[in-house]
Amino acid sequence: MRTAAAIVGVLLLATVLWDAFETVVLPRRVNRKLRLTRLFYRASWPPFSAGAALFKSANRREAYLSLYGPLSLVMLLGLWAVGLITAFALLHYGAGSAVAMSRERAGLLLDFYMSGSTFFTLGLGDVAPVAWRARAVTIVEAGMGFGFLALVIGYFPVTYQAFSARETNISLLDARAGSPPSAAELLRRHRGEDGLRALESVLHEWEHWAAELLETHLSYPMLAYFRSQHSNESWIAALTTVLDASALLIVGTDGAIARQARLTFAIARHAVVDLAQVFSTPPEGKPVDRLPAEVLARLRAELDAAGLPLAWGVEAETRLADLRRMYEPYALALSRHLLQPLPEWHYAARRRDNWQTSAWDKTSAAWME
Repeated sequence: MRTAAAIVGVLLLATVLWDAFETVVLPRRVNRKLRLTRLFYRASWPPFSAGAALFKSANRREAYLSLYGPLSLVMLLGLWAVGLITAFALLHYGAGSAVAMSRERAGLLLDFYMSGSTFFTLGLGDVAPVAWRARAVTIVEAGMGFGFLALVIGYFPVTYQAFSARETNISLLDARAGSPPSAAELLRRHRGEDGLRALESVLHEWEHWAAELLETHLSYPMLAYFRSQHSNESWIAALTTVLDASALLIVGTDGAIARQARLTFAIARHAVVDLAQVFSTPPEGKPVDRLPAEVLARLRAELDAAGLPLAWGVEAETRLADLRRMYEPYALALSRHLLQPLPEWHYAARRRDNWQTSAWDKTSAAWME
């Protein structure tokens, strides 16, 4: 019995340590399906997200869902800690429960107390190992407790730094593409020759943003559950807006702006497809048509009126449909899984940007032209 407990303890210890290494230290995507972290998120996100249906207000629903990202990170660290304490308790038990205490008999329950006290380096002194095997286990566990504390201290800043870097460009998109953003608004606000040069620079910045998003969210997938400051903004909405705008520029323009649009589209599409694979959200069923004929007609009319005529025709529309099929199904699958709505291509009614609103100032700022 004690031998079996020791074997289970070793296996549990190896499982937790390897999972923590892959999640925190290893800077690349892990394709292995049977992982403690993957099982934790698959088990905890569905019931938590189902609770969003209890909120009728969109703002309250978004505030509720925003709790999951940080909370899941704390819970994951707690899960690792419990796993390590349990593994060392089983090792203590396998070593013969060789601990001394004034009033209680040695046993598995006392081994759990010994393991928890050692892991968190409490040093209460009311229980101590009396055999060399138990002493060796205690020393290893105490060292691992210090290492776990260092892991927590180092992990949180890295995670929040990546989140902050992601959100910076999302906030900048507010004045460039509206709130919520749309491809039509992004192009309309960059009309004219000078505007197109500025838009080329914007797409260049978003090419780097998409590459950083791909790198950080493949290494730390839990960042995808961290939501933006405003309920009408999200990383998936920003990424889709950039893909929409790039697709329009690829089929409707030529020259430097079209070349940059192709580069931005490539890395952004790479990001959305790879992240769909990470979260096991393949395209399912017939995708929703985000750009029906009447919306496309309004979009064309607005861009023409704004002085940004794009090349249209059967060939251009066919190519645009082909480009949309390359990313929209994956973006829709991620949107359903994360409960983050995708932006529209064109909003019929003008909306105030987030920078134009305030809880104290009810007046509307002039629309940015």
